[in-house]
Amino acid sequence: MATPRERFVEALKVLKDLQDKDVVAINYKEIPKATMRTLLVKKGFIKEVVKGWYIPSDPNERPGDSTSWYTSYWDFCAKFLEQKFGEKWCISAEQSLLLHAGNYTVPSQLIVRSPLANNTPTNLLFAATIFNLKAELPPEELRMVQNGIRMYTLTGALAYASANTFARNPIDARTAVSMIRDASEVLPLLLENGHTTIAGRLAGAFRNIGRERIADDILAAMKSADYDVRETDPFTEKIEIKLSPRERSPYVNRMRLMWQMMRQTVIKYFPASPGLPKDKEAYLHHIDDIFVTDAYHSLSIERYRVTPELIERVSSGAWDINANADDRKQKDAMAARGYWQAFQKVKDTVAGIIAGKNAGELADGDHPGWYRELFGPNVAAGLLKISDLAGYRSNQVYITSSKHTPLSVDAMRDTMPVLFELLAEEPEASVRAVLGHFIFVFIHPYMDGNGRMGRFLMNAMLASGGYPWTVIPVEKRAEYMAALEKASTQQNIEPFAKFLAHLVNQEIEGKPEAQLPKSKD
Repeated sequence: MATPRERFVEALKVLKDLQDKDVVAINYKEIPKATMRTLLVKKGFIKEVVKGWYIPSDPNERPGDSTSWYTSYWDFCAKFLEQKFGEKWCISAEQSLLLHAGNYTVPSQLIVRSPLANNTPTNLLFAATIFNLKAELPPEELRMVQNGIRMYTLTGALAYASANTFARNPIDARTAVSMIRDASEVLPLLLENGHTTIAGRLAGAFRNIGRERIADDILAAMKSADYDVRETDPFTEKIEIKLSPRERSPYVNRMRLMWQMMRQTVIKYFPASPGLPKDKEAYLHHIDDIFVTDAYHSLSIERYRVTPELIERVSSGAWDINANADDRKQKDAMAARGYWQAFQKVKDTVAGIIAGKNAGELADGDHPGWYRELFGPNVAAGLLKISDLAGYRSNQVYITSSKHTPLSVDAMRDTMPVLFELLAEEPEASVRAVLGHFIFVFIHPYMDGNGRMGRFLMNAMLASGGYPWTVIPVEKRAEYMAALEKASTQQNIEPFAKFLAHLVNQEIEGKPEAQLPKSKD
């Protein structure tokens, strides 16, 4: 009889074989022995989503951690629904529209159309559900498969998404509308089916984003076919931005829309810019003085275990990976040393900014250097390859416990140059700081260090308006993360703008909230 250890090893081998094949959604038949499944669940290597269906998980996840579920969600749904309905299913037009716009946020409820459905929900992990709607599928020409998900085509999603979708999801809906190049992409559907109401709504949507020609072509074509169309704008507000019809990346258009639609909220809540400091040396001296506090809180937010004493040691030069074996093994010390090295580079950038250089252009050129310094000690200790300092990531990343999925590698490479263009063009320092930080972590361009880099970018942009260097207290980590999550998943920047504005106000008044912990002595 096999020992408990041998049974566990056997179960792990089966799971490894599945993971080597990139299996994310695991059906009970793929781990045939119930004792294996029970053991892997107990040890935390898999989680049961619904009866007979599992996902791989990290045994080191904290209780209630949703990371493994959110990172598996779309792959799980694709395989689960394929086994349940075969090819006879399709997600709703509304959800299809969001995916076309590049929004892969995990929905609370995924509506799935299928003639085989029975109008019942399937409960998944973390209060997510799939509602199985008994309904006919859209015509074949209006269906497609993307990353395993059966969905409406872009034209079908725009036509059949409810009118409320445009008002509730204005950024995603405008992004999807902007992907249409000319009226011929939507007119066949409108003309053949006599969709006068939909034609009026789409004409209004195109006009809202500045695509007058497409709007006019829709109205003219419908009129020539003797259809009476009344144009209606499905959005609740106008925008000032004109999106290029040549831009094929939905992510670029979506980012430009987010920036334009969020900036007024930031301006509303932020204190007025003090202006570039007259005493530049005093401004830079204050940054030196705040380093230990900033490093303690920024590293603690990322769950490094650091103390002010450790930070003082690594910044003073007493930290030596060659002479001290403990330092070489100490990831917290390496993080602290890297933070000090990067901080010096950021300070150099700030010096250029307060001297009058364009903040966005300077940060664009300098931020790769910040990153190299941030992780340089890890390379020196042999824990990272030197190639890891080459630049932006080449693989997908995920954010712990977040419903937001950072952009794919291709989308990230499309959008990072645009982020710095927006920073360079933005007239308000407060907007550069808030949206610069938010969109940087929204994109998540690096495999690691995105939070620290985002806070460096925020403070560099604050300097461009003469605002003081502002530390985000680790004690407010939950509020900080919740505000970023709301901005990422609901496109609601107000909580994050208010959060940062309050901290900046406290710094201006000389009452900073971030303090060093009291010594235990």
